[in-house]
Amino acid sequence: MRRVQMTLVATVAGATMSLLGTGVASAGVGPGATPQQRTANAAAGTAGTEAGNPLSAVATAAGVCADAAQIGTTEYIYRDTETIASVKQFYSPSCDKNYGYVWAWKSFLDQNVNFTLTVGVWAYERSALVGKRVVFDTHAQEFWSAAADTADECTSADGTISIPDYPVPLSTRTSKRC
Repeated sequence: MRRVQMTLVATVAGATMSLLGTGVASAGVGPGATPQQRTANAAAGTAGTEAGNPLSAVATAAGVCADAAQIGTTEYIYRDTETIASVKQFYSPSCDKNYGYVWAWKSFLDQNVNFTLTVGVWAYERSALVGKRVVFDTHAQEFWSAAADTADECTSADGTISIPDYPVPLSTRTSKRC
C-alpha cells in the first residue's frame, strides 16, 4: 500500500508540474520561443510579423536576441474605436533581457499618417521606461525597444503613438509580469 501511495503522489506531483511549469515566473522569465514560434520566425525570414519576429531586419538592427519570445498579454492602441497598433513584451532567455514591441496595423498605415512612436519596457520599481526607443515622423510598421536589463523586476511593454493634430498621445501597457 505504501508503494502505491508513493507512486500516486509522484504521478500527481509530476502532472501538476507539467501543468504549472517547473518554476516561478519572474518579470523576464519565460520559456523562450516554442518550436512552432521558431518555425514561424524562420519561415518569415527577415520580415516583420504582427506576432513579433525576433529574426526580422528591424529586430536585428535593434539588437534583439534571436530567441526572444512573447511574455504576458497583447494589448492594443486605439484611436477612438479604431485599433491602430498591437503592443507586446518579449523576453530572451539567452540574453536575459526584455524588449517592448509595437506593430502598427496596416489599416492605420493605409491612412498615410506619419506619427511619432515610443516603445520600451516599463519597470515598475523604477517608475521608468527602460530600453526606450523613439522614432519621429515615421510611417513604419514594426518597432522594437532596445534591450532592457529588467529580467528581475516587475515589467510591462509600453507603446505610445503621437499623431499630428490629434489632441493626446495614444498608449497602452501589456500585463504586469513579476
